[in-house]
Amino acid sequence: MKTYATPQSDALYGRAKAVIPGGIFGHLGASVRATGPKFFSHADGARFWDVDGNEYMDYMCAFGPMILGYNHAAVDAAAARQHRLGNTVTLAAPVMVELAERLVERVAAAEWALFGKNGTDSTSLAVMVARAATGRAKIVKVQGCYHGVAPWMRAGQPGHTESDGADILTVPWNDAGAFERLIGEHAGEIAGFISSPYHHPVLADNELPADGYWPRMEALCRANGIVLITDDVRAGFRINLAGSNVAFGYTPDLICFGKAIANGHPLAALVGSEALKQTAQEVFFTGTQFFSSPPMAAAIATIDALETSDAVRRMGDVGRALCDGLVDVARTHGHTLVASGPPTMPYLRLAEVSQETHFAWIDECVKRGAYFLGFHNHFLSAAHTEADVQRTCDIADAAFSALREAAVAA
Repeated sequence: MKTYATPQSDALYGRAKAVIPGGIFGHLGASVRATGPKFFSHADGARFWDVDGNEYMDYMCAFGPMILGYNHAAVDAAAARQHRLGNTVTLAAPVMVELAERLVERVAAAEWALFGKNGTDSTSLAVMVARAATGRAKIVKVQGCYHGVAPWMRAGQPGHTESDGADILTVPWNDAGAFERLIGEHAGEIAGFISSPYHHPVLADNELPADGYWPRMEALCRANGIVLITDDVRAGFRINLAGSNVAFGYTPDLICFGKAIANGHPLAALVGSEALKQTAQEVFFTGTQFFSSPPMAAAIATIDALETSDAVRRMGDVGRALCDGLVDVARTHGHTLVASGPPTMPYLRLAEVSQETHFAWIDECVKRGAYFLGFHNHFLSAAHTEADVQRTCDIADAAFSALREAAVAA
């Protein structure tokens, strides 16, 4: 099986480093490999092509936004129609109201919606609403959870101080008892509890909630006047179109959406309960492009397409086939592959080997056209097919053979 070379991508990366700190920054910068693709030329469906002309089946889906497939005709046409009417204009567009109505209709816990541009906007606004509603300062989050790049989440990181996180408390995942004890230690001080619907830390197996975990956490929040916030930025629309919480049997006060809400068009949303509607109105939080209308039209088209195409079920079926296939291929080479988390967004890990070996296998897959990352959960889209799964398993098989040959040569 042919392996890819990326000389043009490497050359462009060299140019980039001369004018952009790090060459590629943010979460994309964290994923840059010493070898391999760094810049794309075009994308379509479940694939992208790098600037060297190499084709990849994309299992990162732009870190989540691509849920229907790149260049989805209906979504992009809706955005283009709205763009012709006006993009960012002095006034808001009617499509904003239409999208809010659509979310209230479709998302079980939503009575209203506000909009931003990325996940950090929605999680930060959620924290502000919780604090304003309760008059309290402290926010509880799960250890190892990521809720964006605002100062309250990044205490002690470059550019932030320890004081940025002075009012942030943490508890272990799946430990309602620890949360109950924390409430006792900080009685009357906790404004909100924010968590993803399931646990997806970096470089660790993903974990689903234990039986009864979410109902108990909801009950503790209700009993103690704590605002329950679901960060559905990553998982939203890939587990349940009515909100991931529906799949796990609880009702949050606020839900944060982003990533897949508009199939790659820049948009995020915060939805919430009627009880918090007045407080949400009083909290001032905005951005110049928050009212850009084409992404809102794209979001309506995305939600409609997900619903009419039964996309969540189909992504789950393909995701299960992918995970089962890769586990079987690994077994034939004497390896144990762990696929954790929901099948629509699995985390893949080679067990019983070094992290270096795991990353080497990932790189061998990428060299042959299956784009994976070694430190992050992956994403399925409605554009992935069973044929993609078979092709990916063939690539994984060749990648394991390359590892064995490299070990023998060493």
